[in-house]
This record gives sequence, C-alpha cells and structure tokens, in this order.
Amino acid sequence: MEADSWLTSFDCSVSCFQSSEKTSFVLIVIGWLKFIFLSPCPQRILLSSVDLLFLLVLLTLAVKKISSRFIKDENSTSSLDKPLLGDERAHFRVTFWYHVSLVVTALLAITYCVLCILAFSQGVQSTWEMAEAFFRLIHAVTYLAIFVLIVHEKRFASVSHPTTLRVYWGMSYVIVFLFTVTAIIRLFFSAYNVDLSMKMDDIVILVSLPLYFYLLIVAIRGSSGICNTSQHEAAGNSRLETDELILMDPTMSGYGTASLFSKAVWIWMNPLLSKGYQSPLKLDEVPSLPPDFQAERMSEFFQKNWPKPVENVKYPVLITLIRCFWKDVVIISFLAIVQLSVMYVGPTLIQSFITFASGDRTNPHEGYCLVLILFVAKVIEAISSHHFNFQSGILGMKIRSSLITTLYKKGLRLTCSSRQVYGVGQIVNYMAVDSQQLSDMMLQLHSLWMMPLQVGASFLLLYYYMGVSVSASFLLIVGVVIFTVLMTHKNNQFQFQLMMKRDSRMKAINELLGNMRVIKFQAWEERFKEKIQSLRNEEFSWLSKLMLVTSCNLSVLLSLPPVLAALTFGAAIICKVPLDAGTVFTATTVLRIIRDPVRNFPQSLMSLSQAMVSLGRLDGYLTSTELDQTVVGRGEGCSDRIAVEVKDGIFSWEDDGDQISLKDINIEIRKGELAAIVGKVGSGKSTLLASILGELHKLSGEVSVCGSAAYVAQTSWIQNATIQENVLFGSPMNTKRYNDVLRVCSLEKDLKILEHGDQTEIGERGINLSGGQKQRIQLARAVYQDCDIYLLDDIFSAVDAQTGSEIFKECVRGILKDKTIVLVTHQVDFLHNADHILVMRDGKIVQSGKYEELLELRMDFGDLVAAHGNSMELVENSTGENFPQMPRSPHQLTPKSPQKYQEEANGESSSLDQQSKVSSKLIDDEERETGHINFDVYKHYCTEAFGWWGVAAVVIISGICQGSTMLSDYWLAYETSTDHIFNPSLFIEVYSFIAVICCIFVVARSFFVAFLGLKTAQRFFDQILDSILHAPMSFFDTTPSGRILSRASTDQSYVDFLIPLSLSIALMMYFTMAGILFITCQSAWPTIFLIIPLIWLNIWYRRYYIASSRELTRLSSITKAPILHHFSETISGIMTVRCFRKEDKFFQGNVDRVNANQRMDFHSNASNEWLGFRLEFIGSILICIATIFMVLLPSFVIPPEYVGLALSYALPLNGALFWLVFLSCTVENRMVSVERIKQFTRIPSEASWRITNCLPSSGWPYQGDIEIKNLKVRYRSNTPLVLKGISLRINGGEKIGVVGRTGSGKSTLIQVFFRLVEPSAGTIIIDGVDICKLGLHDLRSRFGIIPQEPVLFQGTVRSNIDPLEQYSDDEIWKSLERCQLKDVVAAKSEKLDASVVDSGDNWSVGQRQLLCLGRVMLKNSKILFMDEATASVDSQTDAVIQRIIREDFEACTIITIAHRIPTVIDSDRVLVIDDGWVKEFERPATLLETPSLFASLVQEYSNRSTGL
Repeated sequence: MEADSWLTSFDCSVSCFQSSEKTSFVLIVIGWLKFIFLSPCPQRILLSSVDLLFLLVLLTLAVKKISSRFIKDENSTSSLDKPLLGDERAHFRVTFWYHVSLVVTALLAITYCVLCILAFSQGVQSTWEMAEAFFRLIHAVTYLAIFVLIVHEKRFASVSHPTTLRVYWGMSYVIVFLFTVTAIIRLFFSAYNVDLSMKMDDIVILVSLPLYFYLLIVAIRGSSGICNTSQHEAAGNSRLETDELILMDPTMSGYGTASLFSKAVWIWMNPLLSKGYQSPLKLDEVPSLPPDFQAERMSEFFQKNWPKPVENVKYPVLITLIRCFWKDVVIISFLAIVQLSVMYVGPTLIQSFITFASGDRTNPHEGYCLVLILFVAKVIEAISSHHFNFQSGILGMKIRSSLITTLYKKGLRLTCSSRQVYGVGQIVNYMAVDSQQLSDMMLQLHSLWMMPLQVGASFLLLYYYMGVSVSASFLLIVGVVIFTVLMTHKNNQFQFQLMMKRDSRMKAINELLGNMRVIKFQAWEERFKEKIQSLRNEEFSWLSKLMLVTSCNLSVLLSLPPVLAALTFGAAIICKVPLDAGTVFTATTVLRIIRDPVRNFPQSLMSLSQAMVSLGRLDGYLTSTELDQTVVGRGEGCSDRIAVEVKDGIFSWEDDGDQISLKDINIEIRKGELAAIVGKVGSGKSTLLASILGELHKLSGEVSVCGSAAYVAQTSWIQNATIQENVLFGSPMNTKRYNDVLRVCSLEKDLKILEHGDQTEIGERGINLSGGQKQRIQLARAVYQDCDIYLLDDIFSAVDAQTGSEIFKECVRGILKDKTIVLVTHQVDFLHNADHILVMRDGKIVQSGKYEELLELRMDFGDLVAAHGNSMELVENSTGENFPQMPRSPHQLTPKSPQKYQEEANGESSSLDQQSKVSSKLIDDEERETGHINFDVYKHYCTEAFGWWGVAAVVIISGICQGSTMLSDYWLAYETSTDHIFNPSLFIEVYSFIAVICCIFVVARSFFVAFLGLKTAQRFFDQILDSILHAPMSFFDTTPSGRILSRASTDQSYVDFLIPLSLSIALMMYFTMAGILFITCQSAWPTIFLIIPLIWLNIWYRRYYIASSRELTRLSSITKAPILHHFSETISGIMTVRCFRKEDKFFQGNVDRVNANQRMDFHSNASNEWLGFRLEFIGSILICIATIFMVLLPSFVIPPEYVGLALSYALPLNGALFWLVFLSCTVENRMVSVERIKQFTRIPSEASWRITNCLPSSGWPYQGDIEIKNLKVRYRSNTPLVLKGISLRINGGEKIGVVGRTGSGKSTLIQVFFRLVEPSAGTIIIDGVDICKLGLHDLRSRFGIIPQEPVLFQGTVRSNIDPLEQYSDDEIWKSLERCQLKDVVAAKSEKLDASVVDSGDNWSVGQRQLLCLGRVMLKNSKILFMDEATASVDSQTDAVIQRIIREDFEACTIITIAHRIPTVIDSDRVLVIDDGWVKEFERPATLLETPSLFASLVQEYSNRSTGL
C-alpha cells in the first residue's frame, strides 16, 4: 500500500499489503507488522480474539465448577470443589480500589454497548462495518462479563482478582495502546480523510486510554480492593472497628466517607470552606484526619518496612520510604501520564483552527468538533493535574508524619553519647526542616522523568511542523539542561553547607533560650548576640551563594522561550521552511510548554539534591547507637532478698568505651533496704544511679534490678502541665494515694495558697517554681507510681532543713519504708539511718558498710563526717547549749501569700500566681492574627530594604519583560499575515532584538529580587534577635521556647528563600494574565463581555477560599511549635521517662501533636485543589467560548493570524488563571511567617542596656555599701506586692546571710538588685548611685552571682569560665584552683580546652556549680550574690569553698541565700524575710540570744539528726 494509507484503510484482507520483488525481507517484515498491529481492521480482529479467548477460558472454568458439583466425590479435596472466587464470607472491608475498578468496567461496558447499538442500527453492509460492529459487540459482552465477575468478587469476599482477568487486562492495554498511537496519527498527522465512524472510535479510544491504564495498574497490584478481615488477627478486627467508629465521628474529615464523585471534584471540602468563610476557623473546627493518614498508622508502617540488620542497607531511610509508598508513587505517575497525554491536544489544534478560520466555513460542525475536543482535553487536564498535586501533597504529608514520629521514637532510645553528638537543636531541625523538604520533594519528584517525555513529545511536534530546523533548538535545550544540572550540583553543595550552618545557629539559639536567666544575670546578651550573628553570617554567606545560583537558573530558564523561538525561526529561514501563522504560533505554544519542564527540571534536581542531603542526615541519626535494653537484667535471676545487684561492673558514658566512668563496681542491695551513696563532687554518685537504670554503656559485668524502679533526678525535670498531671504522670487517679503523696512530700501548704491548687499550670522547665518546689513535685511523681525500687539523687539539696526533715521522716522512712531506696546525698545527718552506705571516689566504690563500721575505718567517709561535724560545731558554738524559748513553732510563721510561693522561681522570678487569679494557665495560647493579612505586613516586608523605590523597580522591570514578550508575538502575527510580504532578514533581526531586550530585563529582575530578598531576610533576623535579647525575663517565663524556635527556623527559612521567590513569580503571573486577557479580548472581542463576570467570579472564589486557607496556614504554624517543644521537653527528661517506662505515653503525645498539625496541612492542601479545579474549569469554559467566537465570526473580523496569536495565549489561560490566584494565596499564606516574626519584633523591651548620660565610673561600686528604702515589688501592675516595703542598710564588705521559708521573697530581692524585676516603689542605692538610673548592662556587669541552678554552655572550660575572653590562662588556672577544680581539669588531655557539651551534661552537677563559682572568682566583683551556690556539693567541699570565699572576697559585700545553716551562721548579719517583709536583720549571735525566727531555723537544723 502506498504512503502508509493502511492507517485509514477499511480493508481486512492480506492482499491489501503489496511488496515488490526488490523489497528486502526486513522491510517486508516491518510492513507486515505495521499492517497487523497498526491497521484498523487487524487491530480490531486482534483485540476481539483476545476478548473471545478470555470469555472462553472464563466459560470453561465456570462449567468445570458447575459440573464438579454434580460429579464430585464426597471425600474429594480437589481445588475444583472450591468456589471460583472463594467462599469465605466473613467480615470484609471494601476499599477505594474496588469501587473504582467496578466503575471503570461499568463505563467501558456501557460505552461499547452504546457504540454496538449505533453500529447495528445504521446497518452492516461492508466487511469493515461487519468487523467494526462485531468488535464492539464482543468488547461490550467481555466487559459486561468482567463487571459481573467483579460484583461476585464482593459477594465471595475475594481479596485478589483471578489470574485470567489480570492477564487479560495486561494484554488488552497493550493492544489499546496501539489503537491510541494510530488514533493520534490519524487525527492530527494523517493527510488522508478519515471516516466519521472511525474518527468517533479514535476519540473514544483516546478518552478511554486512562481507564485501561488504571486496569493495568490493578492487574499488576493483583488485589481486588476487598480486605477479608477473617485473615487478620484480633488486633486487625479491632482496628477495623476502630476505623468504622472513627469514620462515624462527626469531627472526622469528610474525605473518609465521601463518594467517588465528591472526591473527584473535592465537594467534601464544602462544609469546612463554608464555615471558614462565615467566621475565622478555630482549632477544634478543623476535622480530624482520615484513619489511613493518621500518624500512628504511618509510624507503624514505617517501622514495619525498616530494613532488618541482616539486610545491610546503605540508605535505610530511602529504602523504607520506597517500600512504604511505592504504590502511591505509581498512582501519581499514572495521573502525570494522563496529564501529559492531553497537554498537547491544544497546541496541535491551533493549525486546525487557523485552517478552518482561513478556509471554507460552510460546515460549522467541524469547528464545533474542534472546540469540543479542546474542552474535553482541558477538563481532563484540570482533573488529572489537580489530583496529581493533591495525591502528591498527601504522599508528602504521610512521609513527614512517618519521619517526625520515627525521629521522636529514636530520641526515646538514644544513648547519652549519641544525644550529645546531635543535640536537641539539630534534631529539632531534622523534624522542622528535613522532614518538610522530603515532603515538598513529592511535588517535584515526577518532573525528573516527565521532563524527557515532555521535551521529546514537544520536539516531535516541532519536527512535524518545522522539519530539521528544530535541531538547533534541541542542541540549545541540551546545553541548557547540562548548564542547569551543573548549577544544581553547585546548589547541592551550597544547600548542604547552608543546612549545616543553620543547625549550628539553631543550636546556639536553643542554648540561649534555655539559659536566658543566667545570661541576663551576667549581662552576656551582647556576647551571645555576637556568637549567633557570627553563625548567621556564615549561614547567610551560603544562602547568598544559593540565591545567586538560583537566580542564574531562573534567568536562563525564563529567557529560554524567546531565545528558542528566535533560534528556531532563524534555522527555519536558513532551511527554507515556509513560516505561516499556523506554524509559528503552534511552534511558540509548544516552546512555551517546553519551558515548564525545563524550568521544573533543575528545581526538581535541586529538591532531589536537598532531599538526598536530608536523607543522609536522617540516615546518620536514625542509625546512631541506641540504648542496649539488655544491659540491665530485670527480674532475671532474682532471689527473694536481692533488689539491686551489680557484679564486676565497668561502665562508660561513651558508646565506644574510650573513657571509663565507673570501674570495679560490686554492690548488693537487699529488698527493703535504705542504701546511701556518698562521696565528693565528681566521684561518680549520679553515674552509679544511671548505670543501675541502664543508661550507661556496659563494658563488662552484670546488673540486675528486681522489680519496678522510680527515679528522681538531681536536676529537676518538670513538664509544662498542671501540678496534678505532673504528679500522676499518666497513671490513673487514686484520690487517697494522691492526697497521701502530697502530704508526705510537703506539698499541701503550697497547694492551699494557690487559687487553682493542683490545677495550676507549671511553666516551661518549671520556670515558675522554686528549686525546692520542683524537687518535691518530681519526688511526689515518683512516690505516686508505687514502684519497688526508688533511686533518689540528692533530693534534699534544694529544700530547707525543716522541710528536708519532714520529707525524710514522712516519705523516705514513712510511705516508702517497705521499699528499696538508693539515696545519693550530701546530707550526713541522714546517714546513720541508712542500712547500707557506699562511699565513692574517682568512679570506684572505695568503702561500703554500715555507719558505725565506716566511721571506725575513717578514710573517705570519716573525712565527710568530720567536715559535717565541724560545720555543726560552728552552729552549736554560735547557739550555745540552751536555746531561748521560741514564741511559736516554725510551722506557725506568717502565712505566705499566694504570690510568694509562685514568684520564687528557683529562687527565680515567676508570674504564675498573677495568672492564677484569673486562670490556671500560665502559658497563654499563642497569639494568632485572624482575617486578611494586614497590608502593613506586606508593606513591612516589601519596603524593608529600599522602601517603595525597590518595589517600583521590580514592578517596572516585570512590566517591560511582559511587554517585550507580547511585542515579539505581535511581530510574529504581523509578519505571517496573508496580506503582508514576508521579509526573512528583517523578521529575524527584529525578533532577535526583542528577544535580547527581554533576556536582559529577565536577568536584571532575577538578580535584583534575590538581592532585595537577602537584604530583607537579614534585617528581619537582626530585628527578631535584637527583640528577643532585649525582652524582659517575664516574656521567657510565659513563652514556650518552641514558639521562638519555630520563628527562628521555619519562618526565617521562608523569609530567607521562599517568600522573595513566590512574590517575584506571583508578580510575573499578574503581568502574564493581563497580557493573556488583553490579547484574547482583542482577538475575540465579544469575550470582553465575559471578562467582568470572570474577574468577579475569580475574586469571589479567591475570597471564599482564602478565608479558610489563610486560617489553616496560621493554625498549621501554631500547631508546629508544640511538636518541637514536646520533643525538647522529652529529651531533657529522657532518663526519667525511660525509668518509669512511659515511652509509649510520650510517643502518643507526639502522635497527637503531629496529627493536630497534619490535619491542618491536609485540609489546606485539599482547599488548594478545590480552588484550582474550579478556576481551571472556569478558564476552560472561557477558552471554549472565545474559540467559538473565533469559529463563528468571519475572517475579515478576526484574521487567521490573530486566531493563532489569540489561541497561543488563550490555551494556557485556565492554568494561568489558577496559578495567578493560587500564587497570590500562597504569598498571603507565606506572609504569615512575616506576620509571626513581626509579632516577636514588637515584644515590650526591658530598660536600656546602657544610658550614655548616666554611666557609672569604672571603679563603681567602690565599697559595696547598699541602702534599700521602702522597696516594693510586684510582677505586673495588676498583681499583689511581692516585697511589701523593705528598708535596710548593708555596709561595704559585710557578709549577709538571707534565710526564710520557700516563697518568702529571698530570690525576688536578688532579682531586684539585677533589675530582672523592676521596683514598683522605693529605691536601692549602692555607693551613692540609684541603680534604677543605670543601664542594665552597666549595672549587671558590676555584680557577681552564682545562681541556684548551675548553667554551662556548649564549648570548652575556658569559654565557660571566661566567656568574654578578658583573662589570661594563669588567672583562669588560679581561679580553678581556688574552686577545687584544677586537678580535674588538668587531668583532661585538652586542659582548658576540655569539651563542655550542651547544658554541661558531661560534668556532674557539683562540678558545674564549682565552675560557676570559678567564673565569679575570676570576675572578682565588689558585690557578690550567692543563691544556694553550694547546694549540690558535699559538706567537705562546701567548707573549703566557704573558707576560700571568705579569703578571696574579704573586702567584698556578699549576700548569700542558703538552706544550710553552717553556710550563713558565720555571716556578719542575717536577714530573715517572711511574706515579703524583713522580719529580722541582726548579727547571728544576737538573734540566737532571743526568741527569733532565725533561732527556730537553727534549732531545726541542729536537732535534725537526733530527731530522725
């Protein structure tokens, strides 16, 4: 046959295929294959044969089944005895896959039934008509049979499709794909006239190809979409029931129960969007996630697919994600292929429209047919593209959910060493940034394989229209791709470095927020500001390089269409290819299509490179060393009498065991014993408790713990929850036991004075409680759990003598008398009550035995007892033998106001009680704007760098870019018009000149926007950092660190990169849309009348959508912070969590927070696609109406070349319409980050750090004279007074001891000296200077303070003891010697550069306190404040330190808060504060001679041992 006419031939005979004798065998074979597989009649015979074969097999199997019922033997076990589809009719669940399969087969059956009826009704006269009619009949019968078969699958609960059906679907797809290829060739490329019936068949095949592809996917999967629950265990049934209950829940998302059509066009979103339009959405109004998307499911699925150790996988996270979500990727790929298939229908129709417009219009049906094809293609493109986005978003959400929960679960299992390697800040970055990047990658992933397909299809079309002239463009595209790949490689390097530097910055900010009180006490804000800004500058350097490379990429890609067009047309002129309107506008449209995949490809490569970096980081973290659960034998080999036993134990904090922490440990503690562990600071007492808990790496030996264990840490760990929730710790309420626990832990008095009692909320890190209150609450938590073994680490250090005695009597030897207790303590008073005492030195147990036995041996224990004896002797000498008769019991001191107990925060300021007057919540809900993003937010961002001039420059450059693009297209229309003489050289010169102008301005815009964005981002960062550092302490007391961290990480990263990019592209889309509407209306002028309703409809839809979308974005930002805060809180108390076996409870807390955040993202994603589909559908209607006008109006009204111009602009109208609205909404949603950062730049500031006209002289304070006049303090203007009128005078050089009950106002007084709290009335005069008139840094830097909780920063010993780098090494060594740490530091190989990890976790609490002391000694201030500075050291070390302080600070004024009476007994005067009043202020001896409050405290202390 000649020239491939067999494509349109109706002939079914072989004779139609002719070959000459000279034709080679290969060509004959190829010709035969073309005829058999691509000619219409053989194709239909082929598919009919497959249909008949399938029906025959199906019939045979059915007959066998039926006949076997009549002839079977009763004892037969043949497989024929079983039903064709199985007969297990237990409970089953029908999924989405089953419903879609049923609908698809029904659609195909109905379609071919209708076509069959049409064929027979029109008559069957020729061979072709006979073949066509019977082909339709057989195919209709086949799919009716398949439909019946699928219906029966549900009846018999068949979980998989029959193999026969799966094979049939596979074969039929291959044949239908051949149908599709020939249909496309016939419809768009064939020069022969195609019969109407064949054309109808071709359209049906093109439309139904996605349906056949879906059935191919189902065949590959094998599953019928029916889950037979009888195959599952009881847990599976329980889950199904749970799912059903969840789906019936009215708060559940409508997606779970929506119909197929509702899901297809997002009708299930209507109720939520309607609610959001009427009023701003609230957190509880957003529906829950469907069961299959919830975090617990994702976590289980991820864990189930995690590679086994034997698999030895190099990239475990990637492999797990592929195993979990490959099916989702396949479905999304199918949607991408459908979208790609219909994308080129529009461009290929341009030539047809121009031909129709310029030719004979007597048959308008041809025009209407073209419009109908265009409309159907556009609708299919809209549905497939938005479901592609939606399913990609869901997949990203699943991945993020899986990763966050897995990261959290890993954090629960990390060893101490691994925890120190990564740090909280870095892991928070994994959760906030890396998981988000992998989630966002899902939208970009498919561009990697779609780009070659799109570019290939585009160049095939171009080749068809323009021949070999497209080779030049192809070479340019190859060059551009190579360039972008190289730039993306650079991008990868910059991105990796950027993330590393961001990790370091976040770690520093996290450390800053965690220790803000100490930083303010020491006036170190500027030092930390320099450190953070230095890290930010390093980060900003890499960010600038990243933006530079991104701008290069954007410049090249946005310049590509005009350059490609100029090159293509130039090559066409050289190759003598005729250029007419149809050719050039088809070419420009296709070239614009090429721009998108080429533009997305490097972006996808960039996302891929970022994702690979993130995967590498996650691999490292998720494969880091976990705690060995077998280190401690629990209940194994336990006798009736042994509770804790360690044999030949050698332990290390390091995973590699390089540094041994404990050695030669042999202990045996019997059930019911009270075992005490004592020793000097750093001897390994707390480490021994950790080894019993299994927290250390065991190098050798055995550890056995018989029974459940409870642990009370030396450093208090309190959750941000109510007091009751902290005590219950997830256990059910037992009112009697709960009340008993509060009583024995001395908490009843505290709760009585709180308006909300045990429902009072505790701030982050227990910020609004004193050290004693925190210690007693965590003791109550342990006692309430009713465990067998109690490990108590120095629980008496933070409480006064009387409270300590009560706790020992009522709790340790009371409610816990039958329990096994291991007590680490420095309180020698309690030791004679111990059944067993272990004495430690240098990580070894050097003595063990009973009190009297060890006392006789002397050695280390003797030294400790002697030191305590000396301090008691000092007390007794001061008091004399007989105390005066006390006027009242110490329990009857003036009742404390509710204010007091709460304001005494670690001796630290708080504001809990002011909150309690109106609410039990201390931490307010996060501030959240509602309604539209205020114009001021846009103004604030856009004008931050260069004011309105910068904005004007970007707008003007963007306008010129769009104008030059439109000008080039007008030039094309003018030159290709039929009434114009074409001048090739002039045409290409002018076109190239316009293209060059366009490229210049594109480059200028890209780099100018990048420069503006970088400058703005840096200013925002400087502003929020400055605002946070100047914020008063009350801000940090009531603001969880997670809120600040989320602004410093996620929000700042948006401002750094995404917002300038989004704003730039949105502005570009506005100009593009204006150009499209202008040219469309100019060409099809009646369309003008549709523009106003179109604009109104779009504005309405945008308002309707953005009302909910904006609030969902805000709620998403708000619900992110609790995830990070909860993780930080968990890690800081991980030893407590693991000891109490509460990992599951805390993991569920993480899951709940992730679900709360993900439901915002899910509905936000759905609302985007809800809007997108509707706008694209409206755009498609507008395109078709405009096209109908072009078809109807005569050619003298709309010239053919302008039809081509209008169509080349109108075809992308629906997409442009959606992207315009979507990008504007995206920008508004992204601007929420600017809004949130702006909130934190408006924090009320504390007083100025320096006041230039009121600087103290360099030697101030000279003497240390202090005069306080009528000092009154309240924390807020509407709260009661804390200090109620204190007046006193302290002479320079005096040593003042401050005592009083917890909550009396002691630490508040110290805070007023440092002006962490400003006086409400009165003055404090120091050496003649009113401190309220000084700048805060001028004031705070002149004082020395050792706070109750020792704080160290990540770095070295040198950077901790001399953070401002003001002193020499000799001075530092001398300071270390005076604070008893020289030997410890000298023993380390790095000496002064010895490592201090985050929070100083690699140093004991006592050593940390000594380092803080050394810091103050080095500073040598004239006035020194000590707030329980030696609470965590032993009596011996305490005595030495007190002696050194007396010697080194002999001429200084020292104000000491202490619970240890020996610490203050030798003070020059003692200040007794009670309920905010000065009750006593006199020499200790004088106070002890009279009935005084101080005398009662001394008596308690001295009688404590004898009374126990």
